[in-house]
Amino acid sequence: IFLATLTYDTLRFEYEDFPETKEPVWILGRKYSVFTEKEEILLDVTSRLWFTYRKNFPAIGGTGPTSDTGWGCMLRCGQMIFAQALVCRHLGRDWRWIKGKRQMDNYYNVLNAFIDKKDSYYSIHQIAQMGVGEGKSIGQWYGPNTVAQVLKKLATFDTWSSLAVHIAMDNTVVMEEIRRLCQSNVLCAGAAACSALESDMLYNGCPEDVGLRERLALWKPLVLLIPLRLGLTEINEAYIETLKHCFMMPQSLGVIGGKPNSAHYFIGYVGEELIYLDPHTTQPAVEPGDSGCLPDESFHCQHPPCRMSIAELDPSIAVGFFCNTEADFNDWCQQIKKLSLVRGALPMFELVERQPSHFSNPDVLNLTPDSSDADRLERFFDSEDEDFEILSL
Repeated sequence: IFLATLTYDTLRFEYEDFPETKEPVWILGRKYSVFTEKEEILLDVTSRLWFTYRKNFPAIGGTGPTSDTGWGCMLRCGQMIFAQALVCRHLGRDWRWIKGKRQMDNYYNVLNAFIDKKDSYYSIHQIAQMGVGEGKSIGQWYGPNTVAQVLKKLATFDTWSSLAVHIAMDNTVVMEEIRRLCQSNVLCAGAAACSALESDMLYNGCPEDVGLRERLALWKPLVLLIPLRLGLTEINEAYIETLKHCFMMPQSLGVIGGKPNSAHYFIGYVGEELIYLDPHTTQPAVEPGDSGCLPDESFHCQHPPCRMSIAELDPSIAVGFFCNTEADFNDWCQQIKKLSLVRGALPMFELVERQPSHFSNPDVLNLTPDSSDADRLERFFDSEDEDFEILSL
Protein backbone atom coordinates (compact mmCIF):
# COMPACT_ATOMS: atom_id res chain seq x y z
CA ILE A 1 0.00 0.00 0.00
CA PHE A 2 1.32 3.41 -0.87
CA LEU A 3 1.26 5.72 2.12
CA ALA A 4 1.83 9.42 1.66
CA THR A 5 4.46 10.77 4.00
CA LEU A 6 4.19 14.10 5.73
CA THR A 7 6.75 16.47 4.29
CA TYR A 8 6.98 19.78 6.01
CA ASP A 9 7.89 21.34 2.65
CA THR A 10 4.47 20.69 1.18
CA LEU A 11 2.39 21.17 4.29
CA ARG A 12 4.34 23.76 6.15
CA PHE A 13 2.75 26.89 7.54
CA GLU A 14 4.60 29.57 5.64
CA TYR A 15 3.25 32.15 8.08
CA GLU A 16 3.40 35.03 5.62
CA ASP A 17 0.34 36.30 7.41
CA PHE A 18 1.29 35.01 10.87
CA PRO A 19 2.83 37.65 13.11
CA GLU A 20 6.56 37.20 13.70
CA THR A 21 6.06 38.05 17.33
CA LYS A 22 7.66 37.34 20.67
CA GLU A 23 4.13 36.87 22.01
CA PRO A 24 3.43 33.20 22.76
CA VAL A 25 0.93 31.27 20.67
CA TRP A 26 -1.60 29.42 22.84
CA ILE A 27 -3.48 26.43 21.39
CA LEU A 28 -5.90 24.64 23.75
CA GLY A 29 -3.72 24.91 26.84
CA ARG A 30 -0.37 24.52 25.05
CA LYS A 31 2.15 27.36 24.74
CA TYR A 32 4.30 27.74 21.61
CA SER A 33 6.87 30.12 20.18
CA VAL A 34 6.40 31.24 16.57
CA PHE A 35 10.19 31.42 16.16
CA THR A 36 11.17 27.94 17.31
CA GLU A 37 8.02 25.79 17.11
CA LYS A 38 6.32 26.47 13.78
CA GLU A 39 6.08 22.77 12.88
CA GLU A 40 4.66 21.92 16.30
CA ILE A 41 1.98 24.62 15.94
CA LEU A 42 1.14 23.28 12.47
CA LEU A 43 0.87 19.73 13.71
CA ASP A 44 -1.28 20.68 16.70
CA VAL A 45 -3.75 22.70 14.59
CA THR A 46 -3.87 20.09 11.81
CA SER A 47 -4.53 17.34 14.36
CA ARG A 48 -7.79 18.92 15.55
CA LEU A 49 -10.86 17.43 13.89
CA TRP A 50 -12.19 19.98 11.41
CA PHE A 51 -15.87 19.79 10.49
CA THR A 52 -17.21 21.89 7.64
CA TYR A 53 -20.35 22.19 5.57
CA ARG A 54 -20.91 19.02 3.52
CA LYS A 55 -23.09 18.21 0.52
CA ASN A 56 -24.71 15.02 -0.81
CA PHE A 57 -25.14 13.29 2.54
CA PRO A 58 -28.25 11.14 3.20
CA ALA A 59 -31.33 13.36 3.60
CA ILE A 60 -31.87 14.46 7.21
CA GLY A 61 -34.99 12.73 8.53
CA GLY A 62 -35.30 10.84 5.22
CA THR A 63 -36.78 13.77 3.27
CA GLY A 64 -34.90 16.83 4.60
CA PRO A 65 -31.75 18.64 3.45
CA THR A 66 -28.80 16.76 1.91
CA SER A 67 -26.41 19.66 2.62
CA ASP A 68 -25.95 22.03 5.56
CA THR A 69 -24.40 24.88 3.55
CA GLY A 70 -25.71 28.21 4.83
CA TRP A 71 -27.23 26.95 8.08
CA GLY A 72 -24.98 24.33 9.71
CA CYS A 73 -21.96 26.38 10.78
CA MET A 74 -22.77 26.45 14.52
CA LEU A 75 -23.73 22.76 14.42
CA ARG A 76 -20.30 22.03 12.89
CA CYS A 77 -18.60 24.15 15.58
CA GLY A 78 -20.48 22.14 18.21
CA GLN A 79 -19.17 18.98 16.57
CA MET A 80 -15.61 20.36 16.67
CA ILE A 81 -15.61 21.30 20.35
CA PHE A 82 -17.17 17.94 21.24
CA ALA A 83 -14.75 16.04 19.00
CA GLN A 84 -11.91 17.70 20.90
CA ALA A 85 -13.43 16.34 24.13
CA LEU A 86 -13.57 12.83 22.62
CA VAL A 87 -9.98 13.12 21.38
CA CYS A 88 -8.85 14.07 24.90
CA ARG A 89 -10.96 11.24 26.34
CA HIS A 90 -9.85 8.43 24.01
CA LEU A 91 -6.53 9.56 22.47
CA GLY A 92 -5.13 12.20 24.85
CA ARG A 93 -4.20 15.85 24.32
CA ASP A 94 -0.72 14.83 23.04
CA TRP A 95 -2.08 12.73 20.17
CA ARG A 96 -1.17 13.98 16.69
CA TRP A 97 -2.52 13.20 13.23
CA ILE A 98 0.04 12.51 10.51
CA LYS A 99 -1.19 12.53 6.93
CA GLY A 100 -1.14 9.07 5.37
CA LYS A 101 -0.27 7.30 8.59
CA ARG A 102 -2.60 4.54 9.76
CA GLN A 103 -4.13 5.72 13.03
CA MET A 104 -5.17 3.66 16.02
CA ASP A 105 -8.71 2.24 16.11
CA ASN A 106 -9.89 4.72 18.74
CA TYR A 107 -9.21 7.56 16.32
CA TYR A 108 -11.56 6.04 13.73
CA ASN A 109 -14.13 5.39 16.45
CA VAL A 110 -14.04 9.08 17.38
CA LEU A 111 -14.28 10.19 13.74
CA ASN A 112 -17.15 7.78 13.04
CA ALA A 113 -19.16 9.36 15.86
CA PHE A 114 -19.43 12.54 13.72
CA ILE A 115 -19.87 11.17 10.18
CA ASP A 116 -22.86 12.57 8.23
CA LYS A 117 -25.28 9.69 8.63
CA LYS A 118 -28.24 9.17 10.89
CA ASP A 119 -26.73 6.52 13.16
CA SER A 120 -23.56 8.40 14.20
CA TYR A 121 -23.79 9.68 17.79
CA TYR A 122 -23.06 13.32 16.95
CA SER A 123 -23.85 13.52 13.23
CA ILE A 124 -25.42 16.63 11.69
CA HIS A 125 -28.54 14.42 11.35
CA GLN A 126 -28.71 13.74 15.07
CA ILE A 127 -27.97 17.34 16.05
CA ALA A 128 -30.56 18.79 13.64
CA GLN A 129 -33.26 16.31 14.68
CA MET A 130 -32.54 16.59 18.42
CA GLY A 131 -32.74 20.39 17.98
CA VAL A 132 -36.42 20.11 17.11
CA GLY A 133 -37.02 19.41 20.81
CA GLU A 134 -35.20 22.70 21.57
CA GLY A 135 -37.61 24.58 19.30
CA LYS A 136 -35.36 24.66 16.22
CA SER A 137 -36.73 23.42 12.92
CA ILE A 138 -34.33 21.50 10.66
CA GLY A 139 -32.32 23.98 8.63
CA GLN A 140 -32.62 26.73 11.23
CA TRP A 141 -29.53 28.46 12.62
CA TYR A 142 -28.44 27.59 16.18
CA GLY A 143 -26.79 29.74 18.82
CA PRO A 144 -24.01 28.43 21.10
CA ASN A 145 -26.40 27.57 23.95
CA THR A 146 -28.76 25.56 21.71
CA VAL A 147 -25.97 23.43 20.25
CA ALA A 148 -24.57 22.82 23.76
CA GLN A 149 -27.98 21.66 25.05
CA VAL A 150 -28.42 19.31 22.07
CA LEU A 151 -24.92 17.79 22.43
CA LYS A 152 -25.60 17.16 26.12
CA LYS A 153 -28.70 15.12 25.18
CA LEU A 154 -26.86 13.19 22.46
CA ALA A 155 -23.96 12.32 24.78
CA THR A 156 -26.27 10.18 26.94
CA PHE A 157 -26.42 7.64 24.06
CA ASP A 158 -22.63 7.50 23.73
CA THR A 159 -21.92 4.76 26.27
CA TRP A 160 -18.45 4.22 24.77
CA SER A 161 -17.30 7.67 25.90
CA SER A 162 -19.38 7.67 29.11
CA LEU A 163 -19.14 11.44 29.55
CA ALA A 164 -20.73 13.65 32.17
CA VAL A 165 -21.85 16.77 30.27
CA HIS A 166 -22.70 19.84 32.33
CA ILE A 167 -23.99 23.13 30.93
CA ALA A 168 -23.54 25.94 33.42
CA MET A 169 -26.41 28.42 33.12
CA ASP A 170 -26.78 31.89 34.67
CA ASN A 171 -23.03 32.54 34.26
CA THR A 172 -22.56 30.34 37.33
CA VAL A 173 -20.63 27.09 37.74
CA VAL A 174 -21.88 25.17 40.79
CA MET A 175 -19.15 22.76 41.95
CA GLU A 176 -21.54 20.62 43.99
CA GLU A 177 -23.75 19.96 40.92
CA ILE A 178 -20.74 18.90 38.86
CA ARG A 179 -19.39 16.58 41.56
CA ARG A 180 -22.82 14.98 41.91
CA LEU A 181 -23.04 14.48 38.13
CA CYS A 182 -19.52 13.07 37.73
CA GLN A 183 -19.72 10.79 40.75
CA SER A 184 -23.13 9.35 39.92
CA ASN A 185 -22.53 5.79 38.82
CA VAL A 186 -25.13 3.50 37.34
CA LEU A 187 -23.49 0.40 38.78
CA CYS A 188 -23.37 1.82 42.29
CA ALA A 189 -26.98 1.75 43.38
CA GLY A 190 -26.04 1.95 47.04
CA ALA A 191 -22.86 2.84 48.87
CA ALA A 192 -22.76 -0.56 50.60
CA ALA A 193 -23.00 -2.47 47.31
CA CYS A 194 -20.34 -0.25 45.84
CA SER A 195 -17.87 -0.71 48.67
CA ALA A 196 -18.47 -4.48 48.66
CA LEU A 197 -17.67 -4.64 44.95
CA GLU A 198 -14.59 -2.52 45.45
CA SER A 199 -13.29 -4.61 48.32
CA ASP A 200 -13.77 -7.75 46.19
CA MET A 201 -11.60 -6.18 43.53
CA LEU A 202 -8.93 -5.12 45.97
CA TYR A 203 -8.36 -8.70 47.13
CA ASN A 204 -8.99 -10.35 43.79
CA GLY A 205 -6.30 -9.34 41.34
CA CYS A 206 -7.81 -11.09 38.30
CA PRO A 207 -7.32 -9.23 35.01
CA GLU A 208 -11.04 -9.65 34.21
CA ASP A 209 -11.79 -7.15 36.95
CA VAL A 210 -10.12 -4.32 35.07
CA GLY A 211 -13.15 -3.51 32.93
CA LEU A 212 -15.41 -3.54 35.96
CA ARG A 213 -13.01 -1.33 37.85
CA GLU A 214 -13.10 1.17 34.97
CA ARG A 215 -16.87 1.19 34.96
CA LEU A 216 -16.83 1.70 38.71
CA ALA A 217 -14.44 4.62 38.44
CA LEU A 218 -15.47 7.26 40.90
CA TRP A 219 -15.37 10.08 38.36
CA LYS A 220 -16.93 10.24 34.91
CA PRO A 221 -14.90 12.43 32.52
CA LEU A 222 -16.48 15.89 32.49
CA VAL A 223 -17.34 18.07 29.52
CA LEU A 224 -18.19 21.51 30.93
CA LEU A 225 -19.82 23.99 28.56
CA ILE A 226 -20.53 27.54 29.74
CA PRO A 227 -22.78 29.66 27.48
CA LEU A 228 -21.99 33.33 28.09
CA ARG A 229 -22.96 36.77 26.87
CA LEU A 230 -19.96 39.09 27.17
CA GLY A 231 -21.72 42.35 26.36
CA LEU A 232 -24.92 43.46 24.64
CA THR A 233 -23.96 44.07 21.03
CA GLU A 234 -20.18 43.78 21.14
CA ILE A 235 -17.70 42.17 23.49
CA ASN A 236 -16.94 44.18 26.63
CA GLU A 237 -13.17 44.77 26.64
CA ALA A 238 -13.01 43.98 30.37
CA TYR A 239 -13.58 40.27 29.55
CA ILE A 240 -10.74 39.92 27.03
CA GLU A 241 -7.97 39.01 29.51
CA THR A 242 -10.18 36.37 31.13
CA LEU A 243 -11.11 34.91 27.75
CA LYS A 244 -7.41 34.61 26.85
CA HIS A 245 -6.73 32.79 30.13
CA CYS A 246 -9.32 30.16 29.20
CA PHE A 247 -7.13 29.13 26.23
CA MET A 248 -4.12 28.85 28.57
CA MET A 249 -5.70 26.21 30.82
CA PRO A 250 -4.72 22.59 30.13
CA GLN A 251 -8.43 21.67 30.41
CA SER A 252 -9.37 24.02 27.54
CA LEU A 253 -11.66 22.74 24.79
CA GLY A 254 -11.78 26.16 23.16
CA VAL A 255 -14.75 28.40 22.44
CA ILE A 256 -17.64 28.30 20.00
CA GLY A 257 -19.04 31.60 18.80
CA GLY A 258 -18.04 33.88 15.97
CA LYS A 259 -18.83 37.07 14.19
CA PRO A 260 -22.48 38.04 13.73
CA ASN A 261 -24.10 35.54 11.31
CA SER A 262 -21.09 33.25 11.10
CA ALA A 263 -19.88 30.66 13.63
CA HIS A 264 -16.27 29.64 14.28
CA TYR A 265 -14.43 27.22 16.58
CA PHE A 266 -11.76 29.17 18.46
CA ILE A 267 -8.78 27.07 19.55
CA GLY A 268 -6.30 29.68 20.79
CA TYR A 269 -4.87 33.15 20.51
CA VAL A 270 -1.73 35.13 19.77
CA GLY A 271 -1.43 38.75 20.88
CA GLU A 272 -4.84 40.38 20.36
CA GLU A 273 -6.01 37.83 17.79
CA LEU A 274 -8.03 34.65 18.17
CA ILE A 275 -7.01 31.55 16.20
CA TYR A 276 -9.91 29.53 14.82
CA LEU A 277 -11.09 26.73 12.55
CA ASP A 278 -13.72 27.85 10.06
CA PRO A 279 -16.56 25.54 8.98
CA HIS A 280 -17.57 27.72 5.99
CA THR A 281 -16.20 25.44 3.24
CA THR A 282 -18.50 22.97 1.52
CA GLN A 283 -16.92 19.55 0.97
CA PRO A 284 -18.53 16.37 -0.42
CA ALA A 285 -19.82 13.94 2.19
CA VAL A 286 -17.36 11.14 2.92
CA GLU A 287 -18.14 7.46 2.45
CA PRO A 288 -16.08 4.67 4.06
CA GLY A 289 -13.56 3.19 1.57
CA ASP A 290 -13.52 -0.39 0.23
CA SER A 291 -11.53 -1.59 3.22
CA GLY A 292 -14.15 -0.08 5.55
CA CYS A 293 -11.55 2.54 6.43
CA LEU A 294 -12.62 6.16 6.38
CA PRO A 295 -10.71 8.57 4.10
CA ASP A 296 -9.97 11.23 6.70
CA GLU A 297 -7.84 13.96 5.10
CA SER A 298 -10.80 16.31 4.63
CA PHE A 299 -11.37 16.27 8.41
CA HIS A 300 -8.03 18.00 9.09
CA CYS A 301 -7.37 21.62 8.18
CA GLN A 302 -4.01 21.63 6.38
CA HIS A 303 -3.62 25.34 5.73
CA PRO A 304 -2.73 28.09 8.22
CA PRO A 305 -5.49 28.63 10.77
CA CYS A 306 -7.69 31.70 10.43
CA ARG A 307 -7.27 34.65 12.78
CA MET A 308 -9.43 37.58 13.81
CA SER A 309 -9.22 40.42 16.29
CA ILE A 310 -10.71 39.51 19.69
CA ALA A 311 -12.62 42.81 19.60
CA GLU A 312 -14.65 41.52 16.60
CA LEU A 313 -16.01 38.53 18.53
CA ASP A 314 -19.79 38.39 18.84
CA PRO A 315 -20.58 38.57 22.59
CA SER A 316 -22.64 35.36 22.54
CA ILE A 317 -20.25 32.40 23.04
CA ALA A 318 -19.87 29.07 24.83
CA VAL A 319 -16.57 28.20 26.53
CA GLY A 320 -15.63 24.52 26.89
CA PHE A 321 -13.42 22.57 29.32
CA PHE A 322 -12.62 18.86 29.70
CA CYS A 323 -11.70 17.34 33.07
CA ASN A 324 -10.74 13.69 32.68
CA THR A 325 -10.31 13.12 36.42
CA GLU A 326 -11.46 14.67 39.67
CA ALA A 327 -7.93 16.04 40.12
CA ASP A 328 -8.30 17.84 36.73
CA PHE A 329 -11.53 19.41 37.94
CA ASN A 330 -10.05 20.48 41.28
CA ASP A 331 -7.09 22.00 39.44
CA TRP A 332 -9.48 23.83 37.08
CA CYS A 333 -11.39 25.27 40.06
CA GLN A 334 -8.11 26.53 41.57
CA GLN A 335 -7.15 28.21 38.30
CA ILE A 336 -10.54 29.92 38.01
CA LYS A 337 -10.24 31.19 41.58
CA LYS A 338 -6.75 32.57 40.86
CA LEU A 339 -8.06 34.20 37.70
CA SER A 340 -10.46 36.29 39.76
CA LEU A 341 -7.39 37.95 41.32
CA VAL A 342 -5.82 39.03 38.00
CA ARG A 343 -5.88 42.80 37.64
CA GLY A 344 -7.92 44.11 34.74
CA ALA A 345 -9.63 40.77 34.12
CA LEU A 346 -13.37 40.79 34.74
CA PRO A 347 -14.67 37.28 35.59
CA MET A 348 -16.85 35.88 32.78
CA PHE A 349 -18.67 33.56 35.18
CA GLU A 350 -18.92 32.83 38.88
CA LEU A 351 -17.64 29.66 40.56
CA VAL A 352 -19.66 28.71 43.66
CA GLU A 353 -19.67 25.66 45.93
CA ARG A 354 -23.45 25.23 45.97
CA GLN A 355 -26.54 26.62 44.27
CA PRO A 356 -27.40 30.09 45.63
CA SER A 357 -30.86 30.10 47.21
CA HIS A 358 -32.17 32.84 44.90
CA PHE A 359 -31.94 30.50 41.89
CA SER A 360 -35.46 29.23 41.52
CA ASN A 361 -35.11 27.68 38.10
CA PRO A 362 -31.71 26.83 36.60
CA ASP A 363 -33.03 27.37 33.06
CA VAL A 364 -34.14 30.97 33.60
CA LEU A 365 -31.58 33.66 32.84
CA ASN A 366 -31.00 36.05 35.71
CA LEU A 367 -31.04 39.41 34.02
CA THR A 368 -29.06 42.22 35.50
CA PRO A 369 -31.17 45.29 36.35
CA ASP A 370 -29.58 47.42 33.64
CA SER A 371 -30.96 45.21 30.86
CA SER A 372 -34.53 45.51 32.02
CA ASP A 373 -35.95 47.79 29.35
CA ALA A 374 -37.98 45.89 26.81
CA ASP A 375 -35.79 46.38 23.74
CA ARG A 376 -32.61 45.18 25.38
CA LEU A 377 -34.42 42.33 27.10
CA GLU A 378 -35.78 41.16 23.78
CA ARG A 379 -32.30 41.36 22.26
CA PHE A 380 -30.92 39.36 25.19
CA PHE A 381 -33.28 36.46 24.64
CA ASP A 382 -33.47 36.53 20.86
CA SER A 383 -29.85 37.33 20.09
CA GLU A 384 -29.09 33.79 18.98
CA ASP A 385 -31.49 33.95 16.10
CA GLU A 386 -31.81 37.57 15.08
CA ASP A 387 -30.64 38.54 11.61
CA PHE A 388 -30.36 34.89 10.59
CA GLU A 389 -32.30 33.89 7.58
CA ILE A 390 -34.27 30.71 8.11
CA LEU A 391 -33.79 28.67 4.98
CA SER A 392 -36.77 26.96 3.46
CA LEU A 393 -36.22 23.26 2.88
